[in-house]
Amino acid sequence: MTDRHHLLVRGGTFAAVGDSGDITGVRGGSTPDGLFVRDARHLSRWQLTVDGAVPEALTPVADGDTARCVLVPRGGRNEPPAYTIFREQAVGDGSLVESVRLTSNRPVPTTLRLAITADADFTDQFELRSDHRTYTKPGATRSREVLDDGVEFIYQRGEWRSCTTVTAEPAPDAVEETGTGARRLTWTLDLAPHGTAELTLRVMARPHGDKRARRVPQSPTSLTTELLALEGEFVEGVAFPTGWPELAAACARGLADLASLQVPATGPDGETLRVPAAGAPWFLTLLGRDALLTSLFALPYRPQLAAATLPALAAAQATETGTDPVTQPGKIVHEVRHGELAHFGQVPYGRYYGSVDATPLFLVLLGAYVEQTGDLALARRLEAHARAAIGWMLDHGGLTSRGYLVYRADQGGLANQNWKDSPGSICSSDGTRATGAVMAAGAQGYAYDALRRTAWLARTVWSDETYAALLEQAAADLRDRFQQDFWMRDRSFPALALDGEGRPLDALASDAGHLLWSGLLDKEYGEMVGRRLLEPDFFSGWGVRTLAAGQPAYHPLSYHRGSVWPHDNALITLGLARYGLHDEARSVAHGLVDAATAAGHRLPEVIAGYGRDTHREPVPYPHACVREARSAAAPLALLTAVGGA
Repeated sequence: MTDRHHLLVRGGTFAAVGDSGDITGVRGGSTPDGLFVRDARHLSRWQLTVDGAVPEALTPVADGDTARCVLVPRGGRNEPPAYTIFREQAVGDGSLVESVRLTSNRPVPTTLRLAITADADFTDQFELRSDHRTYTKPGATRSREVLDDGVEFIYQRGEWRSCTTVTAEPAPDAVEETGTGARRLTWTLDLAPHGTAELTLRVMARPHGDKRARRVPQSPTSLTTELLALEGEFVEGVAFPTGWPELAAACARGLADLASLQVPATGPDGETLRVPAAGAPWFLTLLGRDALLTSLFALPYRPQLAAATLPALAAAQATETGTDPVTQPGKIVHEVRHGELAHFGQVPYGRYYGSVDATPLFLVLLGAYVEQTGDLALARRLEAHARAAIGWMLDHGGLTSRGYLVYRADQGGLANQNWKDSPGSICSSDGTRATGAVMAAGAQGYAYDALRRTAWLARTVWSDETYAALLEQAAADLRDRFQQDFWMRDRSFPALALDGEGRPLDALASDAGHLLWSGLLDKEYGEMVGRRLLEPDFFSGWGVRTLAAGQPAYHPLSYHRGSVWPHDNALITLGLARYGLHDEARSVAHGLVDAATAAGHRLPEVIAGYGRDTHREPVPYPHACVREARSAAAPLALLTAVGGA
């Protein structure tokens, strides 16, 4: 992670702390620090001082599920540190717990004044993004209440109310005002010669609407023990490849990350579910496309992810046309947010439906899950939801009227609504952006697979032969149309998309590999595409670039126009294996596993597109999510595609 912030993640909670365990609340770089719960910063300042001075990190915080560091007062070679502080932090469900152990290094009694300066600004995550947008908050108030053992910070705006409670054991000697809104908790510590004093500080966040009874964790150690048990449960029983220890380690790391990335969601009958969040720090929430792909990758190993994701998305499926242009009956939600700005409609993401591909992917996962597990009950329970999703694809989605799934730029929302959703990502080879209605290639592959899998469900589970035949015919027609309209004969490659006039956008892009995964291309075309993706302009040595190098639109540090995405490559690898291109599949898998090995066996959201021939280590993408569910599950997809080869 950039800016020397270290992430601690547990469910819908994460903390970003500095090398010394502090939170400054100062903007700068790509990621702010703080304790975040349900899209809001519940701790914006958390700074330790001794006798009014900030100690320096002797051993800075290292990556891990617990933040541990060693601090000493600033000094020189001839001034041995008067004391040493051992600091340990961990996060739980809506909480942060810290232990501080201060040890005197002097042979005489010593008195030290230790202080923690704390504040909670309750800033919505959307206010902290790099676009620097500002939002009015009429009537908002912040207050502080001193407690016997700490302080409580309260935020109120109309019916919206959030609070953060800070308590300490032993209780502070005083809680002081600072003149900035922050409060300073202070202790006067009388230490014997080489004596030690210990404190435990607990932070509990209560977001608006959270009425759950939650216990305050006792210590960082207890939280770490809980998380390790959860991670062990997720990893246990998976048969890792013995002949490829690096892939085994990447799978184990990915499963452990998936265990900590589970967030609560609600099913169709109000039941509580836990589903994969997209990633930390910016997307620790349910994103339809991300949860679906994560669940698909993990399906052979952890089918419970799909068993939770499917009903959670069914419960959030649109049932009527909204006031915005992207909410349409049958559509699967793209993003669900719980923060203040979403609550008051100041950002459109409370329930946002700006995705062209979450709906077909929902059907793909449902069919794959039932085929994998034999769970016919879920297929019957979600039949109405599946039929509504098909209805959206045929009607509002554009399959009947345009022949393809179509999206249009959403003013105030997303310009592009396929997986490459950044502005300008859907373009011609010279970088010219798509205009009008856009028909993205990858989404057509998902639609084809969705039609075929739902036809299978209709025939084998719902006993509706007529509906099955209709869907099979629609899939066959889509396949014929696609190969006629998208295939660029002069380049022996499919277009990235068609624009509003039906003209192909001729950028050579990795999305073609998704067509192999979905089986949309004939065998001859599929083999040509698969081999082309392994040529040097596409394959960096770490993975397939989102856009082939050498095109004017290519940039190795662009989010979607030249970078390498692990989940994109996982789909490509599965597609290569499907078309019998096993050597090519192994090449991509080895590149990704080597990239993971170079980063402690963890795949980030995205890496830069620089080639392995000139850069012996993968170059990080500067704004990538460090913990990302699709990337965490990608090694499992590689294991499915190539085994232990």
